[in-house]
Amino acid sequence: MSELTYSRVNRDILRTLERPGKGYLALLGLVLLVLVWGAISWIYQIYTGMGVAGFYHPVLWAVYITNFVFWVGIAHSGTLISAILFLLRARWRTSVFRSAEAMTVFAILTAGLFPLIHLGRVWYFYWLIPYPNQRGLWVNFRSPLLWDVFAVSTYFTVSVIFLYIGMVPDLAAVRDRAKGLRRTLYRALSLGWQGTDRQWRHYRGAYGFFAALATPLVVSVHSVVSWDFAMSIVPGWHSTIFAPYFVSGAIHSGLAMVTVLLIPLRRAFRLEEYITLRHFENLAKLIIVTGLIMGYSYATEFFIAWYSGGLSEKAVFLYRAVGDYALLFWLMILFNSIAPLFLFFKLIRTSLPALFVIALLINLGMWLERFVIITTSLTHEYDPYSWGLGVYHPTWVEYSITAGSFAWFFFWFLLFIKLFPSVSIVEVKEQLAPPLKVAGSEP
Repeated sequence: MSELTYSRVNRDILRTLERPGKGYLALLGLVLLVLVWGAISWIYQIYTGMGVAGFYHPVLWAVYITNFVFWVGIAHSGTLISAILFLLRARWRTSVFRSAEAMTVFAILTAGLFPLIHLGRVWYFYWLIPYPNQRGLWVNFRSPLLWDVFAVSTYFTVSVIFLYIGMVPDLAAVRDRAKGLRRTLYRALSLGWQGTDRQWRHYRGAYGFFAALATPLVVSVHSVVSWDFAMSIVPGWHSTIFAPYFVSGAIHSGLAMVTVLLIPLRRAFRLEEYITLRHFENLAKLIIVTGLIMGYSYATEFFIAWYSGGLSEKAVFLYRAVGDYALLFWLMILFNSIAPLFLFFKLIRTSLPALFVIALLINLGMWLERFVIITTSLTHEYDPYSWGLGVYHPTWVEYSITAGSFAWFFFWFLLFIKLFPSVSIVEVKEQLAPPLKVAGSEP
């Protein structure tokens, strides 16, 4: 960054908001096509009934709840990279945190769809929300499912405010160069920002406050999601390790998703001077840490199942390793715990193609982890009679809706990177040396 100037930072980052090219439009078209197909599949499920999904007794939580937990987990690394590293004054977060924050918001938007999809009769969704009504119905506040409503909605609200506050100075920079309708839009969004000393003091105070507020939400939100399982008495779920286990897994998958998004973004918008190999190397180091925690968690689960002497617990974990879902289980171990170990080698963690592949494998592995946790425990619960009722297999409807959820996420992200700066202009400038005024030169 030693050769960058303030004006060049503005030019390079605002260039990403110019008229989209054919490649961007083709990708957006493909995403919209998949999204429409997923929406059609959901409409078909609503019209036909939940029988088109692969559910059977006792497996009534499956792909849809897997997707819910997966997307809530993806949302966590945005807060980690932005809020926690901001409080720790980690300067390398500067060029990557904006995309991570946006990813957080869109991942929560995606996760919020799946309780509604799983509900079946989606027009009754308002029964999930506690409010006075003429039916005399009131929700059960002791249910972890209701805790989810409060935890996820609070996390979404704080994440949106945190993202927006951080963009206000950048929106003013876009406003000053935009024309027509876009100028009107950015003028409204920038809230009259002029860069005065008073505005900067309030901005820094608000940003620091929401960073501190968002940090405990990283731990609390996915802990609450884990209690959906841990508060039950289902073998394989009823465990005190679930809260830290789910939180570390959420950060693991989120860091991998940030990496998957940033590598093509860097190349497509020619941001090599802003998103450098150093940023990816630091992300890879964090992935190593979370990967080791995941490996420790898997080992702890099996050890406690054996040490506890509980027959049902031992049966479930043995079933995971050698039963009907054994292939998925071992792929989960390979992708989540073994693949990140290759990042110990500097040659691999500084190779973008290798890092991209490992990040994709981790995302797949974390999705498989949630699927294995949910289906194996339900398939092999207390009643041996239900063990022989069959093996759950997702149907084309579930696959289509899952693909549609990824398209929904990427649709919002693609819109974001063309409407708002994907790299923080203000914080990049803070890393530069103060400009020197030399006669006849550009600062």
